Amino acid sequence: MRLKQFAAVVAAAMVLASCSSSGDAEAGVINWWTWDDKQAAAYQTCADAFHKANPDLTVKISQYAVDDYFTKLTAGFVAGDAPDAFQNSVQFFQAYTSQHQLLALDDLIKSTDFDLSRFSVGTEAWKFTDGKQYALPLDWAATGIFYNTDAVTKAGYTPEQVATLNWNPDDGGTFGAMVAHLTIDENGVRGDQPGFDRSKVAQYGFGQLAAKDFIGQTTWSSFVSTLGWRQGDKPSWPTRFNYADPRFVKTLEWVRGLTDKGYAPKIGEFTSSEVDQLSSGKVAMLTGGSWTASTFAKIPDMKVGLAPTVLGPDDKTRAVLSNSNGNNIWAGTAQPENTWKWVSYMGSEQCQTMASKTGTFFPSIATSMDASAAALKQEGIDLSVFTNALRDGVLYPSVVYGNGAELQSVMEPLFEQYFAHQRDDDVFPEMEQKSKDILAKSAQS
Repeated sequence: MRLKQFAAVVAAAMVLASCSSSGDAEAGVINWWTWDDKQAAAYQTCADAFHKANPDLTVKISQYAVDDYFTKLTAGFVAGDAPDAFQNSVQFFQAYTSQHQLLALDDLIKSTDFDLSRFSVGTEAWKFTDGKQYALPLDWAATGIFYNTDAVTKAGYTPEQVATLNWNPDDGGTFGAMVAHLTIDENGVRGDQPGFDRSKVAQYGFGQLAAKDFIGQTTWSSFVSTLGWRQGDKPSWPTRFNYADPRFVKTLEWVRGLTDKGYAPKIGEFTSSEVDQLSSGKVAMLTGGSWTASTFAKIPDMKVGLAPTVLGPDDKTRAVLSNSNGNNIWAGTAQPENTWKWVSYMGSEQCQTMASKTGTFFPSIATSMDASAAALKQEGIDLSVFTNALRDGVLYPSVVYGNGAELQSVMEPLFEQYFAHQRDDDVFPEMEQKSKDILAKSAQS
């Protein structure tokens, strides 16, 4: 899931905290943190079952808003009272590991015969440059196309057509044609009809693709990836981000062209979530995260369809970025064995099946994912778009990189400038060079 920028805390102080321990922690209480209120509620079912099986141990789950989460976590490292275990994003993996805040799990995995092969996604993302495993994959995420079925039907399209859209950066393919036709101005003129007024749009054909997100997870990534482009020059610990690649440049030009034509909102026009965009009635289709599937299905007075992301120019290739948050143990915990007992239970089929029936996140264990999909189907929520993507090898992992906070703070303004027409294609070589400089710092740490 995407993460917002968090307030900086002096990194040097964190190194000093690596020798601290949670000695003042309440005996038998394992503290686990997450930024996701939905996962906090979902994993409480596991915490209750864990306590029943281990009466001398109690799991205390704390959830903090993502804006504050990593600041509080870092402050806990410095003060020596961080949680025993916590949900983490790969964006901060390098920083925390090189500052010795994360416990390597290899010995615990070996001593308890924990089988990592049970996870269908995410395991490799949590191996550091030393080859050690620092987290168990907690979940996974992907994107799909969510659409207002009424708007699509009125435009003369079927669900089968939405599910087989192709795309190219020259004319947008069948996807571009559908987006133009779904766009309607205040006079009822469609985007592909004479007299369309792009300054007075009543319904955008597609949601906001122009975004400052430098990964593009729920915006441009599923388009440019069909061209074979990938974020880094290596899948793990890259030396640069491929922003100057002609395939990327051409895709971003196409994205900006959608907003120029009035077919999609300009950057900043919507500050709300993808769910709010669709439910507003001003957007006919958009790309959204798998973690919002059940929320989309519950929009009042609107039937929402779900289709896979676009096929590429060859009319065969789909490519969907998938990230996996990790379950880390703090290196300073006073109770590593008890904490591992909880973390490894969270990584069990029993726990992930129980927790994932809420449909608010996808578990990393395939059999648990199947159980979750079956449970939600009974509620009228069909997750086959995502389970098919997992089964068919459409997913590719998010790049694992260092200095995520600095990359975010440097790249986001450049993306904003490009989409606001304050910069043109000259910005992309600058982005790539800045990524090289920042990633080089992480390699030296």
